Amino acid sequence: MIKVQRALLSVFDKSGLVELASGLADLGVEMISTGGTFRAIEQNDIPVTRVADVTGFPEILGGRVKTLHPTIHGGILADRRDAGHTEQLAEHGIAPIDLVVVNLYPFRQAAASPDAGDDDIIEMIDIGGPTMVRAAAKNHASVLVVVDPADYTEVLAALREGGGKVDESMRRRLARKAFEHTGAYDTAIATWFASNEDTGETGGAEFPGHLSIELERAFEPRYGENPHQAAAVYHDLGGPGLLGGFHQYQGKELSFNNLLDADAARRLAAQFDRPVATIIKHNNPCG
Repeated sequence: MIKVQRALLSVFDKSGLVELASGLADLGVEMISTGGTFRAIEQNDIPVTRVADVTGFPEILGGRVKTLHPTIHGGILADRRDAGHTEQLAEHGIAPIDLVVVNLYPFRQAAASPDAGDDDIIEMIDIGGPTMVRAAAKNHASVLVVVDPADYTEVLAALREGGGKVDESMRRRLARKAFEHTGAYDTAIATWFASNEDTGETGGAEFPGHLSIELERAFEPRYGENPHQAAAVYHDLGGPGLLGGFHQYQGKELSFNNLLDADAARRLAAQFDRPVATIIKHNNPCG
């Protein structure tokens, strides 16, 4: 297992950032960072180096280019099990990066804002972030990648317990989560482009050649279709929520069949112009 000795932190969502950086500093981890992440860490008197000081090249194009540099990506992508890779790092004076902590520009929120123009939304398409995340996730055998602030506490605990090392199962799980993160991000971007596409006077294709659906887990029922089965229910990310958004006022935890009945009830009630109550049993209206 690779010991985490050097980390790159570059996050838009700074929840838990200072606590993470402080914990890494206590473990003796060298940190490099960019922009607002660098300032947030430095302002809390935690040792950190600016990425531009590592690359020897300033951030340019309004921040569009800052981490896209061989010194950064060579350090992330080098497979430490490959002697040729480690020799090339030494040859080019590149220090390896053992931990990548990145989350992305809030594209989905920008696209949902009624005040955001196309240029504002396009500027929220992150390039360097997904590149680092994907590079680290690909090389998870050598690099630990973290995209969710909710994982900071667990990662710090594992590093402390393992003397700076984490096991293969955590590396793979976090790599999978990283690819889910970038996949959902690209889906949100593609969906925005599709929704704003000008199909011209003749119209576009009736059905797209490829359709990506972005879902998140909303609810875990008490059991599935049968009591011995597990279940989970997902809804459109950014949508109104499960069953259009509902609140359970009383009763025990719902099962999957309860949710089917609730869905049938709301659909039936929607057929009336006046307030109604519906009673459903086994997906059939009975009152």
